[in-house]
Amino acid sequence: MPMASYKLHYFDVRGRAELSRYLFLAAGRDFEDNRIPQDGWSNVKPTLVYGQVPVLEVDGKQLAQSNAIARFLAREFEMGKNLAEVVYPKFLGYFEKQLENNGGKYLVGSGLTVADLSVYAVLDTAVQKSETFLEKNEKLRAHRDMVGAIPKIQEYVSNRKKTDI
Repeated sequence: MPMASYKLHYFDVRGRAELSRYLFLAAGRDFEDNRIPQDGWSNVKPTLVYGQVPVLEVDGKQLAQSNAIARFLAREFEMGKNLAEVVYPKFLGYFEKQLENNGGKYLVGSGLTVADLSVYAVLDTAVQKSETFLEKNEKLRAHRDMVGAIPKIQEYVSNRKKTDI
């Protein structure tokens, strides 16, 4: 069976396509990284499924929305083992170092930011699946506990429907 061809459409910035680029690279898979120049956007926009990017073409079929693309690629490349053994430890180390460099409480600045909430959200499924997931990452575990102790977040998480992802 021939290998699928992949074309990732996004602007010439990291943004919402960067995770998908990382997934291709971590899996060692080839893809066309179509970086749309600002002056070419008006020509590309009408050709896209929702008129927005990122879009991943798989053998010519379009898949939109950054999180959907990332989940698709992770499943496609069977990233579970690689995520657990290579990717997660690497990025958990980055997050811990960032916490340490910023005084230990917040990832950026002196108060809660979208960075803190993003890391909390991105680790949600892994922590839900394994109570020991952060056992080697004391600073990150304390950070997660702090974010999770925000009353409205704590209430939401404790009352939300249990799902796999």
